Amino acid sequence: MQTRGVLAEAGRLVPNARVTEFDVVRFEERARAAGIRTTPTVVVLDGDGEEVFRADGVPSLAQVLVAAAKAV
Repeated sequence: MQTRGVLAEAGRLVPNARVTEFDVVRFEERARAAGIRTTPTVVVLDGDGEEVFRADGVPSLAQVLVAAAKAV
């Protein structure tokens, strides 16, 4: 499964999750500031905006669900 598929399924299972796709080419400086060096990169933030998970590459659904649980 590709990243969009994993995140879509996670969003289906965790309805309150918010998924935002970020264009690193268009916003290169912002991507650099966030430490994004490869695509895809998936970052999960908690309610305070703190990073609780990062995957450089395609994460598994299980990884995203565990990260979502840590974020709440």
